[in-house]
Amino acid sequence: MYAAPADIPLGLYVHFPWCIKKCPYCDFNSHEIEGVIPEDAYITRLIEDLETHTKPFAPTKAMVSSERALCSIFLGGGTPSLFTPDAIARLLVAIAEWFDIDKIEVTLEANPGSFEAERFVGYRQAGVNRLSLGAQSFDDEALKALGRIHQSSDTLRAFDAARQAGFDNINIDLMHGLPGQSVQAAMQDLAQAFNLVPEHLSWYQLSIEKNTRFYRYPPVLPEEDKLFDIWQRGIEQLDQQGYTQYEVSAFARPGAQAAHNLNYWQFGDYLGIGAGAHGKISSTKSRHHTIDRTIYRTAKSRVPKDYLQGGKTRVTQIPKDDIATEFLMNALRLNEGFSRRLFENRTGLAWQSLASFLADAESRTLLKTTSIGDETRVWTTAAGRRLLDELLLLAP
Repeated sequence: MYAAPADIPLGLYVHFPWCIKKCPYCDFNSHEIEGVIPEDAYITRLIEDLETHTKPFAPTKAMVSSERALCSIFLGGGTPSLFTPDAIARLLVAIAEWFDIDKIEVTLEANPGSFEAERFVGYRQAGVNRLSLGAQSFDDEALKALGRIHQSSDTLRAFDAARQAGFDNINIDLMHGLPGQSVQAAMQDLAQAFNLVPEHLSWYQLSIEKNTRFYRYPPVLPEEDKLFDIWQRGIEQLDQQGYTQYEVSAFARPGAQAAHNLNYWQFGDYLGIGAGAHGKISSTKSRHHTIDRTIYRTAKSRVPKDYLQGGKTRVTQIPKDDIATEFLMNALRLNEGFSRRLFENRTGLAWQSLASFLADAESRTLLKTTSIGDETRVWTTAAGRRLLDELLLLAP
């Protein structure tokens, strides 16, 4: 089905669907543990899934790395750190049979429970070179309100353990706009994170999503003016501490931008394996001296039991009329925006298809467009970033 273009980056997302407790704000495909996680069986199934999902790119393992390189691996969940280092090592060895992963970013999400922190040495030896710690807050009362099972002291110990294990690329996930949170409390959370000096911070506002406990029983969140104050002061603090914002909720020290997430936002391709995992794959055909690009979405069976039994992979084609909007939903989140070259490469569409959108958005001072030589670049203004949802309503 796929004739994958080698000029579009390819990432790999691996989903681990189990967690100890389902958080009331979480709408990800995560399932509370009942009994013992079938670790060996799940890793075996992931490896089978990888092989089936990868074969369209090349007929043999030896050809894959030369035909299309892998730019990143992200082990997400759920709670991947519930799996032992041996299990993660087994998976990465299998991936390495298909792709050269020696020099790419390999991220593992971890909850900062102390029993997991003891595994960090093993994860590092297995080939994981980036950790993402789900701190969410350093306020124990806020953590309790969020349904988290750890305390702030666990995060401090986990971060120290990660450093001791040799991790020099660590992200901290931190929320703001929490139930009853003051501006001062939000700034104290950031200050605690700054004290740890992580390479990357994901700092994002708590949102109430459907199919969550918070949606059914909404907590009292800060009012809009307070949320804006938190955001404005937080951006200033992050900048002062040397964290450059490169996406709506992503801040990094020089050279520490998340390669895997950048690939998403730049509308790159990615394989998705694991229960409930999603993927995006481009296919290119040449017809009468023109390039015809088709983009597919893939989705795996969500229920772990179904996935373990073989499950199904749902493949849907993104309608041509929706491709530009999907691109914009991702690329406009980036501070640097996107170039004409990137748009045409990732979508297969003509630049002219954006003409009315760009003119409309610029007239409302939501976008800026510059042209230097044959390169055109588009990015959101401060107002456009603040009103991104409204901006996207103008998309073609």
